[in-house]
Amino acid sequence: MTFRPAIDDPSRFRTAASVGAYLGRTPRRRQSGEMDTTGHASKWGDRFLRTYLFEAASVLLHRAKRWCALKAWEFRLAKRNGMKKAQVAVARRLAVILHCIWVDGTSFEWGKQPA
Repeated sequence: MTFRPAIDDPSRFRTAASVGAYLGRTPRRRQSGEMDTTGHASKWGDRFLRTYLFEAASVLLHRAKRWCALKAWEFRLAKRNGMKKAQVAVARRLAVILHCIWVDGTSFEWGKQPA
């Protein structure tokens, strides 16, 4: 419900990946000469939508019983980088998926459960 008013017109984004940047879910970069540092998420865009996407990622990780490729990716990322960073990354990916679903008119496919 919050995604549609925040994005307003999906055609204004050239690629679906730019939706994550619009919502502030990409790392902030500082570059100067040879020095290139990657920092925390930039936190631009709609604060409430970022919060709701983070909550959806949390629910996917902790509460959803059904398995999907996105959940498996989140578990691998959480093992490697920590739970909060994994939830932020999945929140960005959820924004990209929602944009693709909105543009294409398709539905989310859960996929097969891993062996």
